[in-house]
Amino acid sequence: MGFLDGLKSKSQQMNQQLNTKKSQLKSKEFAQGSMAMCALIAAADGSIDPVEQRKTNEVIATNDVLSIFDPRDLQEIFDKYANKLRADYQVGKVEAIQAVGKLRGKPDQARATIQIGIIIGGADGNFDACEQTAVREACNALGIAPSEFDL
Repeated sequence: MGFLDGLKSKSQQMNQQLNTKKSQLKSKEFAQGSMAMCALIAAADGSIDPVEQRKTNEVIATNDVLSIFDPRDLQEIFDKYANKLRADYQVGKVEAIQAVGKLRGKPDQARATIQIGIIIGGADGNFDACEQTAVREACNALGIAPSEFDL
C-alpha cells in the first residue's frame, strides 16, 4: 500500500473512531481547540492560501464529528484563528496552541483534535512536513506522544 493510500485509510479510520465518541466531544473548548488546530494546519507553511481555506471549509461543512456544531459557528472560530495567524504568524500560533492546550486534561477531546488536524492535513492527499510539525507541536501542548499517531 502506498503512502497516500495509507493516509486515506488512516483518515477514514480516525473519522470512524471520532464518530463513536461524538456526544463526548460537544463542548466550547473542543470547538475552539479543533478550529485552532485546523487553522494551524492551514497555516503550517507560514500562510493560508485559498486552496487551504477551501479545503478546511469543506471539512468543517462535511465532517460527521464536527456536525455536532453549527458549521457557521465553527467557520467563525476558524476564521478568528486564521486571521490571527495571517496578521502575525508567531503570535497567532501561540494563541492557537494555547486553545488546543486547553484540552490537555480531556483525553478524548485532545485526541479528537489531533485526529481532526491529521484529517485536515491529509485532505489534499499530501500531509506535508510542515503540517506534520504543526500536529507534533499540538501533541506536545496536549501531553500526547506524537508516536501515538505515527508522527
